[in-house]
Amino acid sequence: MSGIKGEVLWPRLVASKIFKKRLGGNNFVADYPTGDDSFMDIPPCFAPSATLLKDSDKETPNYKYRIDIIDQVFVSTWNVGGVEPTENTAVDDLIDHTNPCDIYVFGFQEVVPLRAGNVLGSEKSKISIKWNSLIRAALMKIDTKHKTNEQYSSFKCIISKQMVGILISVWVRAELRPYIRNPSVSCVGCGIMGCLGNKGSVSVRFRLHETSFCFVCSHLASGGREAHHKYRNSNIQEILSRTIFSSGSSLHLPTDILHHDRVIFLGDLNYRISLPESTTRLLVYEGDWNALLEHDQLRMELMEGQVLEGWHEGSINFGPTYKYYPGSDEYYGIFEGEKKRAPAWCDRIIWQGEGVKQHLYERVESKLSDHRPVRAIFSTQVRVKLKLRALGNFFLSERFERFTNSDTNLHNFQDDFPNSCSNPRFSLHLADF
Repeated sequence: MSGIKGEVLWPRLVASKIFKKRLGGNNFVADYPTGDDSFMDIPPCFAPSATLLKDSDKETPNYKYRIDIIDQVFVSTWNVGGVEPTENTAVDDLIDHTNPCDIYVFGFQEVVPLRAGNVLGSEKSKISIKWNSLIRAALMKIDTKHKTNEQYSSFKCIISKQMVGILISVWVRAELRPYIRNPSVSCVGCGIMGCLGNKGSVSVRFRLHETSFCFVCSHLASGGREAHHKYRNSNIQEILSRTIFSSGSSLHLPTDILHHDRVIFLGDLNYRISLPESTTRLLVYEGDWNALLEHDQLRMELMEGQVLEGWHEGSINFGPTYKYYPGSDEYYGIFEGEKKRAPAWCDRIIWQGEGVKQHLYERVESKLSDHRPVRAIFSTQVRVKLKLRALGNFFLSERFERFTNSDTNLHNFQDDFPNSCSNPRFSLHLADF
């Protein structure tokens, strides 16, 4: 696979911009349904041998019970500065091994240097294969540490998609894999000429049981001048308006980002701090994050409703993630003659939708590039419709046992979702559908 060149993407990005055509669909990489460790392109309904819920499985009045399950979702974003990964690249450090999750979403920017040959040339698929191999190895360590049953201890990649330097990779516990429906991707280029892929987004969506998820991995316009935040606002509007998914056959899934049940926006959003550089550096040196955040462009735009109105971001209790000397704890620009790059929180994770609660939001101290990675953990409600026999099988299942035996000291789910019953990981409802 590493020797095969990927497609030349830029003509499709230009056509997508001009003719407002959807770019993406089912052209992504995922694990074989059989569990083979290799990667492959897969069609909309996966392989015929896969044990999956089909689009034709229409909802019927026979469903009498609804279970709201609380799943945990891990999300990270990391601008790796064009550094090609090696077997020593510390992807393992991204993961919070003390809190294993059900879904893992890894977002990367600049997995290749953003030079003309990469922007206009064919996709470097071997880079995404390397990153996915490192992710698989890191998740296997979770298996080793927390393994209780082979049936659900492994993770499977359900979507991996690269557009120039942007890469998103989504993994789920093997036990969830049969309940994933209609995975799809959509690419939007916002870079050169307003349409090439050096900037933009790769959005992925899927339906888990009866709940739709959308994750948007983005790399927005750079620039530290005062008016440059308007370009970033424009990029977001372009991403929201030009991202189009297929409707999901009979499931009638949303075709845009905003109408999914759970939406998480992650990436190098490139928003800066609207203060003189000397003032910014002084406040960073003093560790006065609150004073800096009062002038953080993204926070101000969110509060003023200029972009992503009604979206949420967790409390920031960590230092700016950009710009460092690679391999160092020193912020860039301390020597004479260097370009001025004031520290900023460029790398962010924000979300929209009910039934989502963030429990962790922090940066990771990797020194691979000029950015520090950021990670978050969410708990989210997932709706499951069951018939009586299926309900009984659920209570006898490995997953129910894991819910009842799970350590909930870190995340008090009952406080997050007060309508749940005594068990903090799920609630049972008798309903007429």
